[in-house]
Amino acid sequence: MKYNFITIEGNIGAGKTTLANILSKKLNARLILEEFADNPFLPKFYDNPDQYAFPLELFFMAERYKQLKELIHTKDMFQEVTISDYLFTKCLLFAKVNLPSEEFRLYQKLFEIIHQQLLHPDILIYLHAPVNKLQQNIKKRQRSYEQAIADEYLFNIQETYTSYIKQHNLTTIFIDASNADFINNESHVQVVLDALEKDYSPGQHYFALP
Repeated sequence: MKYNFITIEGNIGAGKTTLANILSKKLNARLILEEFADNPFLPKFYDNPDQYAFPLELFFMAERYKQLKELIHTKDMFQEVTISDYLFTKCLLFAKVNLPSEEFRLYQKLFEIIHQQLLHPDILIYLHAPVNKLQQNIKKRQRSYEQAIADEYLFNIQETYTSYIKQHNLTTIFIDASNADFINNESHVQVVLDALEKDYSPGQHYFALP
């Protein structure tokens, strides 16, 4: 494997965790999954975003930092590859959408202090799916607090992600996940595995699923 630290990103419901689980088994990789269910502010945020956005984002940042910080101090001699279903910069991107400007500026200062202490992924896999596909996936997984997420919110998240990736020229495997079914369609997984065998220059490298 050319890449030791692989990160998978995408909008809410894009299939990040599903793909991370599958790839970790295929590549015998160490798996880091976001522990979103432990965030006590998440259901409250969807009911009252103005009140709970700041504690929500602070909690997420602290938990992600704690998980990723361990990468620096631990090395599994039997698992040289690590796969994560989130990019730490996700903290800043969601905060940009969810927080008013003054709170975002404070959050950004904290983020910049923490971010420089972490390892950065060797390559990013970004799953891009249209909002209607995201909504289908969100409904299918039946998390009660997600069922009222507005299309506009998903669109804003999508725009923030893609803008960040392009502006920072990240080395990205950009996958059109409009028809993605990583659980039932082995050929979709194989597209990703084949993509990970190649060397890339910085920038976006686009792949479609059959």
